[in-house]
Amino acid sequence: MLPFNALLKQPELIALKAKTKEAQIAQTIWLNVSPENLAQCSHAYRLKDKQLSVFADNNAVAAKIKLLIPSLLIKLEKQGCEVTAIRVKVQVKSTPKTPTKPVKKLSRHAATELTILAEKLTGTSLGDALARLAKKAN
Repeated sequence: MLPFNALLKQPELIALKAKTKEAQIAQTIWLNVSPENLAQCSHAYRLKDKQLSVFADNNAVAAKIKLLIPSLLIKLEKQGCEVTAIRVKVQVKSTPKTPTKPVKKLSRHAATELTILAEKLTGTSLGDALARLAKKAN
């Protein structure tokens, strides 16, 4: 069994650490130049060959970023970053399953009261609607 320090020197782990550092630097740059609402819906993952690569959460965000590329490049230049292009890709996040809503039922007393009211309003659209609602409750 290898000691822990030896494990940290594995080439795979060193490469992973380098990629993580690269992504952190790109994200920091992205957060500094992008508008706050777009920064919440996107993230940078690489700065390579003077090209900043950004993942957008959906097509609308990607389109907005593409419209802002000229002004973003100017901001990057003012900050001293040598970025000549911004590449935008859409990376859709998987959505969690929405919890099913519990079916709400009327109590027996409420259904009886609705039936009585529906009988009083017989022949009107409100009376017909109340009768249908009371019938579903039973």
